Amino acid sequence: MDVYSNLKQGERGAWVSIIAYIFCATLKIGVALLSGSEALMADGLNNSTDVVASIAVLIGLRIASKPPDQDHPYGHFRAETISSLVASFIMLFVGIQVVTDAVSSLFHSKQSAPGMLAGWTALATAVVMLFVYRYNRDLAKRTNSQALMAAAADNRSDALVSIGTFVGVAGAQFQMYWLDPLAAFVVGFIILKTAWDIFRNATHQLTDGFDQTQLEDLRATIGDIAGVRDISDIKARYHGSSVLVDVVIHVDPELNVVESHTITEKIEARMRKVHKISAIHIHIEPEQRIAER
Repeated sequence: MDVYSNLKQGERGAWVSIIAYIFCATLKIGVALLSGSEALMADGLNNSTDVVASIAVLIGLRIASKPPDQDHPYGHFRAETISSLVASFIMLFVGIQVVTDAVSSLFHSKQSAPGMLAGWTALATAVVMLFVYRYNRDLAKRTNSQALMAAAADNRSDALVSIGTFVGVAGAQFQMYWLDPLAAFVVGFIILKTAWDIFRNATHQLTDGFDQTQLEDLRATIGDIAGVRDISDIKARYHGSSVLVDVVIHVDPELNVVESHTITEKIEARMRKVHKISAIHIHIEPEQRIAER
């Protein structure tokens, strides 16, 4: 499956998230208004921002799937990463608002418990989001989509947030009224943590950062191929869901052009099979030890 097919598959995951979040946000905010649960209201507001964030991811995937043009000869793949960055800013704004409101409520806590309907609503939506998380996680692994994997991580955190909301509402039934606003505070903190993780990952990729452990794995794969005497340099960077690799290999200087080219074809085939990388630029140089004899 090529990169463009993967992006189309990723769009399906984004739509699943959007529909699930619209349902959960509408249900939670409605029940929160009826039951007076601040934690469920915070949870519902979190899901409402997730709708916007998922739409941003969908737009990014749509733009990334556009073919190369005169202004973008390498394609539009980084639009996928930019959409993740936009989503992190949206989540950051709402997270700050939720934490601020929760802190205020902790010092002015109501001496009444929200209806248990709020708790059961939170628990039910947690189950929904766990199913969405597993679906998007598996789809992200199949398509190698960084944006969809970030969305899956958000799905998982939302499920955990809803479980925390259930605990807060349930505790309030036993006169621990402070548990409901405390749960809202924890919800806000988790939103901020998720926003930071997505922001850090997106900026790392946009500034051409790449994990050194993964880079060494790529080096080891290339080094095991017959005919490769040495690797003097290897670099890699993310380009949306794809990875671009530049490597300088040393071969026997007595090889002809056809024989050297055969080695590069083996490298390309191995990288596709083992690491799902098809964009690799290989520079061949003669092995100095042999050439200087």
